[in-house]
Amino acid sequence: MIRVRGIEKRYGSTRALRGVSFEIERGEVVGFLGPNGAGKSTTLRCLAGFLRPDGGEIEVAGRRVDPDDPESRTVLGYLPETTPLYRRMRVLDYLDYVGRVRGMRRRERNQAIGRVVSDCDLHGYEHRRIAHLSRGYRQRVGLAQALLADPEVLLLDEPTSGLDPAEIARIRDLIHQLGETKTVLLSTHILPEVQESARRVLILAEGRLVADGTPVDLARRRSVELHCTFRGPEVEVQSVLSALDTVAGVRLLGGDDDGRFRLALSVTERFQAAEAVSNAAREHGWSLLELHHELPSLERVFLAVTSSEEVSLAESEASGER
Repeated sequence: MIRVRGIEKRYGSTRALRGVSFEIERGEVVGFLGPNGAGKSTTLRCLAGFLRPDGGEIEVAGRRVDPDDPESRTVLGYLPETTPLYRRMRVLDYLDYVGRVRGMRRRERNQAIGRVVSDCDLHGYEHRRIAHLSRGYRQRVGLAQALLADPEVLLLDEPTSGLDPAEIARIRDLIHQLGETKTVLLSTHILPEVQESARRVLILAEGRLVADGTPVDLARRRSVELHCTFRGPEVEVQSVLSALDTVAGVRLLGGDDDGRFRLALSVTERFQAAEAVSNAAREHGWSLLELHHELPSLERVFLAVTSSEEVSLAESEASGER
């Protein structure tokens, strides 16, 4: 459905995008993450046909996206970070105006407006001026205009930015519903939002794609932690476990008044490490009360892959391939 091949974009001497490539299949909901300035919004603008990349190609539904060809963007719906709403207009008038700009006939516009008012839960707000709506409802109007032509692909740039928790939950539910019938690329800084809504994650850093996969797959590619609960001599336990070949690091998670304490072990091979920890506990007479593997959170994965060291490594590997 979406094919992005080696797109480049410069702003003067700044390389905003450095050979970004990815593919998204029909019906996928994909989270698009990255630090500020990583190039997420630039990528979405290129996908939406508002910016022309300096290099590379973008195809949506088998057709090359061209800023000079409006027909190439008919399958796209785009909600930018700052929704371009005409605040003096009433909701219905604005949606009708968007439909006319898109070249929709009156009957088609009326049917489409009825559909998006229902889908975005705007009933009762159709005749209100946009300026008098809450930020959450203005976002709904922005989503409604993006959905008006019933696009196959939906590009959402920070759709919940600045909303209160209740509005975030409502917008998240709407994205869930949209993901049942559309291909959705969701750019956001809110990691739990991605975990709730997306089956797959793309992570951008310094204009490069540095990670691509499901949240679980991305976590498994990082170092796994072994979480253990002991009752015994804390200093001795940490010292002995730190010396194990399969343990790269030990950190204390906490303890209680009954002499129990929890440790997180960074391990190189989780099953061998678990066996080594169990053997050590038995040999030294410690009480091993709990032992389980813990995958790193999406937040820890994000911080790891967007670190300057990881980005430099990715750049070196990309240079070597060339």
